[in-house]
Amino acid sequence: MSERVVVGGAVFDEGRLLAARRSAPPELAGRWELPGGKVEPGETPPRALVRELREELGVEVRPLEPLAGEWPLKPGYVLRVWTARLVSGTPRPLQDHDELRWLTPDRVDDVDWLDQDRPAVAQAVRLLRAERTPPRTR
Repeated sequence: MSERVVVGGAVFDEGRLLAARRSAPPELAGRWELPGGKVEPGETPPRALVRELREELGVEVRPLEPLAGEWPLKPGYVLRVWTARLVSGTPRPLQDHDELRWLTPDRVDDVDWLDQDRPAVAQAVRLLRAERTPPRTR
């Protein structure tokens, strides 16, 4: 596989979506994203999401289902997004972020999302509006 997967989390809690403002690298600082990170060799995207959100935000999440599609990032990297439910902890910006916000579907456009996150955010908002909760695992 030539592309490295970066997994993003559409983290849901009480009908809201978690947004994280980048503090680094400089070209991304100040813009908002779905939190996550690189999938390590031998790691599945759901396991990577759990690990990354524990490291970056100090929370435990339960990955649910992947959103349809993938989005190119810098050369050699592709973004795939999973829905996830917050299981425990209060998100805090521990690394790579300087602010977090819980956004209801009608407030999701209040932040300046990174371009590659916008299609996934739109899908996540449709899920929140349709069900008010993310899909259940089987």
